[in-house]
This record gives sequence, C-alpha cells and structure tokens, in this order.
Amino acid sequence: MVLNLDEKDKIIISMYSADPNVSQESIARVLRLSQPSVASRVAKLRERGALELNAGVSPLKMGLYLAKVDLSSTDPSMILDRFVDCPYFANGFSVSGRHNLCLFFFSESVTTLESIVNGHIRSDPSVQDVDFDIVISSQKDFTIPVKLKPERCSKPPCGIDLNCTDCPSFKGRKCMGCPVTGQYQGKFY
Repeated sequence: MVLNLDEKDKIIISMYSADPNVSQESIARVLRLSQPSVASRVAKLRERGALELNAGVSPLKMGLYLAKVDLSSTDPSMILDRFVDCPYFANGFSVSGRHNLCLFFFSESVTTLESIVNGHIRSDPSVQDVDFDIVISSQKDFTIPVKLKPERCSKPPCGIDLNCTDCPSFKGRKCMGCPVTGQYQGKFY
C-alpha cells in the first residue's frame, strides 16, 4: 500500500533529501507552520517509513570499490541471510528478471570483492548464474551505513566454516580477510 502524502509532507521529504541537515525551523518557514507542527509531521513520516535519514560512507568518494552482483539462486533468502551482517555487504534486493538477487558489496580491494563472489557466492550449490560488475560512478550520492569498528567474534557473520588464515586468497593477499574475526589485513576497518 502506497502512503498518502500531502503537499506539506512532500516538501518536508524533498527538503531532507536535498539537505539531510536542514533544520525544522527552516522547514517551518517554508511551510508557514510552527516548528512543533513540523516536528510532529517529521515524527509521523519517520514512523510510517516515509522519511529515513541514512548516515554512513560514500564508497566511491572514499576511493572504495563498489561491486554489483546479480545472481540466480534456488534459495535467495539463504543468500541474503548469509550476508546481512557481513561488513563488506552494502545491501541486497530480491528482483524480477533473469536474476532473482542483486547484491552490493564494497571494499578497498577489488580482489577482496572477487574472493567474496568466487568463494562465497559462485561456490554455493544454490547459485546457478552470477554477473559481477564494479560500479564506476554514480549519478547521485550513494551512502552505506557501516560499522568501522565491528564487534569481534570468532566466527564470521556469513557462517562460512573457514578461517581466513587457512584461505588461499587471504594467504596470497588477494582478500583482505574478515574484520569481524580480526583476521583482516586492510586499512579501512
């Protein structure tokens, strides 16, 4: 069900989209409302999911690589669940068409992205087809929420039963390793 937004709601959303740091006082002046009225509208928009503010990093501005991975899987939910807590995972979408998943990953290293795709996606028996592309540029800012100091644990969040130190890609410095397990040889995390 699509939310019904009135003109004032649309202006609020547009102003936040143009400047996430816009003050409610500025919005109130434009709408000719009191600041408490704007605060109430903003709270309702956030509660309904119509207004989300996203803080994080812009991977392309930071010199990171962004990978778009389109794939076909007989178990797309399992693939999405595997990566939901992976520090390299930006987002994933169930899609229609030739592929049923579109995943985004980011890293300071293209070879780390290749290792994720080859070692954790292409090797999965539920995956039939994979297209792996590096994003060159974006028309609009693309911000990814990221924990630069992830909580450490002994098992990787993807559930793979392999220590980075035992992996040929890690040993050959083709993969940066997992920041969560502390087996990481990069500089970003």
